[in-house]
Amino acid sequence: MSATSVIGLQWGDEAKGKVVDLLTNDHDIVVRYLGGNNAGHTVKFDGETYKLSLMPAGILNNRVTSVLAPGVVINPKAFLEELDAIELRRGSADGRLLISDRAHVIFPYHREEERISENLRKADAIGTTMRGIGPCYRDKIGRTQAIRIGDMYYPDLFRQKLETVVAEKLTVFKALDPEAKLPTASEIFEEYMQYAERLRPYVTDTSAFLHRQLKANKRILFEGAQGALLDVDHGTFPFVTSSNSSGCGVHSGSGVSERLIDRMIGVVKAYTTRVGAGPFPTELLDDTGNHIRERGHEYGTVTGRPRRCGWFDAVATAYGGRVSGVDCVTLALLDVLDELDEIKICEAYEIDGQRTTDFPSHIAAIAKAKPIYRTMPGWKTDITGVRTVDGLPAKARNYVKAITDLMEVPVTMISVGPDREQTIFCD
Repeated sequence: MSATSVIGLQWGDEAKGKVVDLLTNDHDIVVRYLGGNNAGHTVKFDGETYKLSLMPAGILNNRVTSVLAPGVVINPKAFLEELDAIELRRGSADGRLLISDRAHVIFPYHREEERISENLRKADAIGTTMRGIGPCYRDKIGRTQAIRIGDMYYPDLFRQKLETVVAEKLTVFKALDPEAKLPTASEIFEEYMQYAERLRPYVTDTSAFLHRQLKANKRILFEGAQGALLDVDHGTFPFVTSSNSSGCGVHSGSGVSERLIDRMIGVVKAYTTRVGAGPFPTELLDDTGNHIRERGHEYGTVTGRPRRCGWFDAVATAYGGRVSGVDCVTLALLDVLDELDEIKICEAYEIDGQRTTDFPSHIAAIAKAKPIYRTMPGWKTDITGVRTVDGLPAKARNYVKAITDLMEVPVTMISVGPDREQTIFCD
């Protein structure tokens, strides 16, 4: 039995897609277990660049089975558009792609609900991707308005449920925004029944499938989306996603116990980024922040929004590692820092005059946190061609060691560029 999980330890966008791609050849199955088409991976495969939203990175490898587990929320239209685009370049996914019948479905009213909610909050808006992810998870927890993939294969019940939900939603929407509009229940039913037919070959009980594969000693890779600091329970609430995006979500999202996972790999950037609103103690609103953004191509895979950039925050990132229970760390995008004269690491916070290395639970405390920095000299050398730890400049090795010490978890892989071969294995 062999199972590995890849978890982002910051606010997402840590280059998990590259790590999953590197590990895919050593696994038989890749599982996406949370989130929806609000998350994204950019992966270079066979010399081509792919931008994935719902699909696991394993979909690019024709010998691997890719699974969307119960914790994922699925917009069928977005899913099929992404599948069509991939199949056009990589060939048919038949027989190597599975969707959980327990996964919840995103409908047009979820996107409209999110639009209304964000508009009403104005300056206090969370800054969502407007894909309807949060409202779909809200319905999942609320239960009475939730619709799962498997429900679409009971047409009479599905139609009845839609009629009830659409009527309830529209009543609320009109009260909040007189301009709110929705397709009718019949229009949604007809549209989604077409999606259901196209999805039918892929839909199954993925939890049962995964447990059978574990018994057969198949190797499974669990692919996290977003990052630990966006976890709905453990992140910077309420500026978080709507699911458990830390390592805590693997079990609930997939149906596979964390006790069956042999290795938890945390992925971190050599600096810190964040998309949307929320506190960010090490954010750089200056030329250095702009330099990191442009050199690191820090724009959202899904939305194209510029990411907020700052120094590596060891307080926040180490917390993400502890919550997720990682065994080791992959340090990504180290090459982005190549041209800087000096580099800083936040090793502690000062809050109300007190030094702490604990990550606060409340955003008001995080907003007050003043980073206490360790300043290190930059290496001022192009490292994109380096393939061994010893080949790194001494100043770059010192920077990696500082992160290892502050994280209290070994760095076992370093990425120095987007291509597969631009990877340093440390052990």
